[in-house]
Amino acid sequence: MSQKQLKEAFISNLNGTSLLEISAGLSLPPLCLLCRGLLLILYYLHHGKPVSSRKYSLLLDFLVLVSPLLFSCTVLSPIIFFIPVILAAFCAGIFSKIYSQRKQEARVPFGQIVKEFQKACLDPECIPAITVFRVYVNVLTSISILAVDFPQYPRRYAKAETYGTGVMDLGVGAFIFGNALVCPEVRHKSHTSQPRFSSLARQVFSVWPLVSLGVGRLLSVKSIEYHEHTSEYGVHWNFFFTLALVRLAASLLLAIFPKHKAWLVALALAVLYQLLLSTTSLKTFILHGSDGRGSRLAFLDANREGLLSLFGYLAIYLASVQVGLWLLQGRGSVRGWLEALGGLAVAVLVLSVLLQLCQACAEPVSRRLANLPFCTWVLAHCLLLLAFFVLTDLTLVFTKLLVKGSSVPCCWKVVQPPDSRKKHGMEASGRQDKLSQLCLISAINKNQLLFFLLANVMTGAVNILIDTIHSKAAFTLCILHLYMFFNCLIMYILHARNIVLKFW
Repeated sequence: MSQKQLKEAFISNLNGTSLLEISAGLSLPPLCLLCRGLLLILYYLHHGKPVSSRKYSLLLDFLVLVSPLLFSCTVLSPIIFFIPVILAAFCAGIFSKIYSQRKQEARVPFGQIVKEFQKACLDPECIPAITVFRVYVNVLTSISILAVDFPQYPRRYAKAETYGTGVMDLGVGAFIFGNALVCPEVRHKSHTSQPRFSSLARQVFSVWPLVSLGVGRLLSVKSIEYHEHTSEYGVHWNFFFTLALVRLAASLLLAIFPKHKAWLVALALAVLYQLLLSTTSLKTFILHGSDGRGSRLAFLDANREGLLSLFGYLAIYLASVQVGLWLLQGRGSVRGWLEALGGLAVAVLVLSVLLQLCQACAEPVSRRLANLPFCTWVLAHCLLLLAFFVLTDLTLVFTKLLVKGSSVPCCWKVVQPPDSRKKHGMEASGRQDKLSQLCLISAINKNQLLFFLLANVMTGAVNILIDTIHSKAAFTLCILHLYMFFNCLIMYILHARNIVLKFW
């Protein structure tokens, strides 16, 4: 077999992992975020000022926010269920140290701190959990697209061939979910006076970078005969095309139907598509095609997975728009977000039950089909990860109340009530903190598409230069760390110079 055939076989015919293992893995990013925040608060407690060195800030963020994930999906994957316990215990130890070493004048009773926490006002326009969710989906995707080509990355984490729940299968759906949370229909929800189809016209223009990247990837992969898994999206299709068409189709549907009914449109679309899969020959066509693949076959047959799975991804997108609208309802207090956290928990529980019913009555989860169980699974686990991030943010808000004056990047800031005269001063100081305290999450968030593109280019370069399949563990970890650190460093430099490479 050629090197290309070996690499294609290495990522083919896989069956995924268990839902429990994926849930355990989803707890790692929030715990890393919590650990970083507690370390920063502890530093402020001891030194009376935040970490001012940009070099040490980048190193801390990379070592705490990114490096544990690299180890968890490679050499530490056999003990993945113990890693969250270890991280949680470490965070508990830091919190205990902060609580016991507070300044004497700040030692108020615990009950009073809880009451102050519940009454605390938060900026309703800023929801850090959404930003962190989208950034971490990008980071995890960037790690996986290269790590999957190394033997240290468990085969059960890679994309399943037909049925199954792999970590990378969830990543595809999470990308759609994260994009929908900040789509124009969500962010501009109050602009009801605009023509109904004006946003659609803007979306047609805004997706051209995705189409260009899709064409660029197609031409580059075919020209250098780069290894590819054709049963993933098809012969000519790729995920950039999927993102572009889903955004356009969603904008059209949201221009026709009310935005607050997006979940009904998503449900109808997912159920109708599943009925077609179950009662017609559509499933057989997607999985097996007509007469195989070849240059003389129709475009639909050659790219049937990518084109027909659009229905499932569109349902995920529309449901995620509803989630975004619900999150941006202007909650301005800790109490309001505690109630929202309960709502997220209920939604996760309901979707988990529906997932079991769908798999029992219809068929198992299939990313290749983007069937109803897949849509339900993606929404359940994305909401679970989002709930973890909200809980992390609230925990950091509580800890910051213990150490007055401390701050954590990409975390809620406690603000004065709307009727307070000090409000504008607090908001101004908050903006200054945001500018002065650099953060890797903010850096990646500023140039997310560039980060994803750079990760794809670097992945291709590494695969061309290195025999990844036969790499040793130490070499693999070294390459993955260098690859991620380079990508993060570029984003960090652009952020430090306030450069946003977006011109569309």
